[in-house]
Amino acid sequence: RRAVTRRSRQHDGYVRLLRRQVAEAFRDSRMVAVCQYSPMAGEDVALVQQHLLKHNIQVKFFLNEVVRPVLSQSKYRNLLPLFVGRNIVLVSPEAKAKEMLRVLKNVPQISLLGACIDDTILSRKGVENFAKLPSLEASQGQMVGALALLPSQTSSLLQRGSLQLVALLQQHLKQLQAGAVPGSPEEPAPSQSPE
Repeated sequence: RRAVTRRSRQHDGYVRLLRRQVAEAFRDSRMVAVCQYSPMAGEDVALVQQHLLKHNIQVKFFLNEVVRPVLSQSKYRNLLPLFVGRNIVLVSPEAKAKEMLRVLKNVPQISLLGACIDDTILSRKGVENFAKLPSLEASQGQMVGALALLPSQTSSLLQRGSLQLVALLQQHLKQLQAGAVPGSPEEPAPSQSPE
């Protein structure tokens, strides 16, 4: 009887450890992708893991019986319907959707079902659309460029207006000096001679 109780406690402890690992993987990752997994040769699995690891994406093999209770109590509960059958979870501290899709494209045994990227749950199509977005660095660069352009355009517009005003004033001054400004007080009005 003691042996059964001890084995039961060990099993419970092991299940708690696995659930903690699931919770940590989801908590520490900006990208969590759920994939359907068909059996593959061990060396093929190792090769896929290696290609994904180059992009800082880890492959996690969690049992659905372990994952489901953890997710049901978390913000990821909307991912629960994806955990049927044989699944693997791809996790990364960065949003590496483009790199993940590039690797998975060559592995028909792993099919992306959906993901949670930056606390947003996405379908497969949503992940594909997310991957097409420019990187944050590129967007920030474009924004900085646009913001830097505004002051120079404003300055150019202001200078253009003042240059036009100076040119008009100089032209007016020349006309005054030449006495050719119509309607100026120095110029006598044309006399009309009676016929």
